[in-house]
Amino acid sequence: MPDHLDGIAQTGTVTITQVSEKTAYDPGIGDLGWNEKAEDVPQPVIGGVTNDALWMLVRRFDKQMYHVKAVPDEKVVGALDLQVAEEEEFSPDKLRANLERLYVSVLIGLMAGVKHVMRLRSWNEPRRTGVWLALYLVAWWTDMILPALFGLLLVLIIFPPTRDALFPPAPLALVSSTTGNVQTPRAGTLATGDTLTGAPENHAGEAAEQEATNFVNGFASLAVGTALGKHPDGDADEGSEPSAQPIDKSLPDPSNLGTTALDAKQTAGGEGMERAKDRTKQPMEVAIWTKARPAMRALTAVADTWEMLGNALSPTPPFNHLARAKLAGVVAPLVLVTALTSSQVLIKALGAGAGFGFFGQPVIDRGLAFLNRKVPGWQRALDLRNSLLLGVPTNAQLTLTLLRIGEANKAPLPPPPITKEAPPSQPSSPIVKHEELPSDLQNSEVEHNVPPEQAPDVAHGTGKKTEKKHKVMSKLGGLFKGTTKAGVSGVLTADRVKANLGSEHAKQRLGIIPPSADEDLVDGPSVFEARVHGKIGHVIISTTATTPCVSWIPAGNKRSLATGEWEAQFSILLSDIQEMRKIGGLGWKGKLVVGWAYEREVYDGLEIIDSKGKTWTFTAMKRRDELFNRLVALVKHKWEAW
Repeated sequence: MPDHLDGIAQTGTVTITQVSEKTAYDPGIGDLGWNEKAEDVPQPVIGGVTNDALWMLVRRFDKQMYHVKAVPDEKVVGALDLQVAEEEEFSPDKLRANLERLYVSVLIGLMAGVKHVMRLRSWNEPRRTGVWLALYLVAWWTDMILPALFGLLLVLIIFPPTRDALFPPAPLALVSSTTGNVQTPRAGTLATGDTLTGAPENHAGEAAEQEATNFVNGFASLAVGTALGKHPDGDADEGSEPSAQPIDKSLPDPSNLGTTALDAKQTAGGEGMERAKDRTKQPMEVAIWTKARPAMRALTAVADTWEMLGNALSPTPPFNHLARAKLAGVVAPLVLVTALTSSQVLIKALGAGAGFGFFGQPVIDRGLAFLNRKVPGWQRALDLRNSLLLGVPTNAQLTLTLLRIGEANKAPLPPPPITKEAPPSQPSSPIVKHEELPSDLQNSEVEHNVPPEQAPDVAHGTGKKTEKKHKVMSKLGGLFKGTTKAGVSGVLTADRVKANLGSEHAKQRLGIIPPSADEDLVDGPSVFEARVHGKIGHVIISTTATTPCVSWIPAGNKRSLATGEWEAQFSILLSDIQEMRKIGGLGWKGKLVVGWAYEREVYDGLEIIDSKGKTWTFTAMKRRDELFNRLVALVKHKWEAW
């Protein structure tokens, strides 16, 4: 256990709300509201963390984690597992998920900083800007600018109340990033304070996540592969016979649409050469895909470091404030060094360092070779995540810790609620009242953005929305949707016939599309509806048994006459689970088509690999993520993310 982790519920720092127990299949396991509305779930489920904050963490964890493997304890750096594997798998859609994570974790935070700077520069808050100017002039006059900056950073680290005092918060959507003036939110309403548009949401964090999705979609025309690439969680039908994925194989590869369209345009315009004669195309594509994986790892490292810094400065229980003290311990000497060193010496030192970096390449190469030979892996030891921030969790590691706390207290954390209704266009209570804004900001000039409904139709290159064109496109879209839906229905009907004839791949697709009148499925915390080889049944997690295990009971099985318990077709010991991988119910292209034509979700599946290398596959699961979360928290192994 890391030295800054206060522990689990028994310490009193973190508590699990006690509620009535459901003992249907796993006696002793409490149900904290797995199938209840959000307002009926005990508040808070975990002491020190609001339910909305908890659900936001879990929701983003579900999107980030697809594939985990058990690793030996000695391979884990520090006390926190779920570190990203060096051999992490790459796919365009996983790159997309990392870009969305970068938006919600990093870009929104950076934009908040930019807007604070613009507020100071705008002089819309003259008293606050005047105080900052006076302090700057004093530091400049006394040659203490660097000590003042490091001193300010030290104060912000040690005393959290100074953060709001020095930088009074205001809703991000309400402040212009170019002028610092008050602006009308781009969404047309101020329903959220931590988003750049102010858009409404049903639960905390949903608007920012939707912004991130649309942020990536905005680059779809420039990076089709990134926006619509293959999914990292794999497909249930991988490695099948040629006819095993008729839905996927009948569709073009969206990741190739951009380059194909460009080839056609160049050929039609007489600009390009024949594809077979172009000797640059394949080398350039290979170069780009070769560098894509390091680029994704760099995005992961940036997002990890940002999240760890945030969790160090504002720790969430059960983590304490020791990491913040470590950061202060690094900054404090910089205050003294810069205060005791003259500006001339600092400039000389910077100049010498720049010269050595430019002209000292042979010496640098020999030094790096010596380190690689004498201290293998020294680069990883210098990584902030493995040195200064060692033991500070990323949001994924924090979520896993909270999930484990729930399991340790026999009360699995309830999943994030799913609200099918659109969020209200106006919040029930204002995010911020006019009189609650910083006093000087109340009288600043208001900039008016164009409401969304009056925005230009950028996609069609027109200055205004063309209603007639949209009606024609809507009719064409409806025609294509009906044709596609009929085609998919035929494929799924054929799957049922193939399944009856014994096709394993067809069996794995049974039940992946819920019926149109599908009611909310009552699943969890210990019982999950799932199919195995196409047969309907339930996955049962049993933690109170003599040997904790996960079992599958086919529908219609009877209780044992000897013990009175349900007879499972097979069981997997929790201690034997070595790897878990989320799989798609359909191939990625099929999922896109079904989602568009049917306007329904596609139920996915989960693969479990045991210590003997045997693979167990559960398909057509509505609550696949919830089962994955419970198992990853219950199994006592150290995990590595792939």
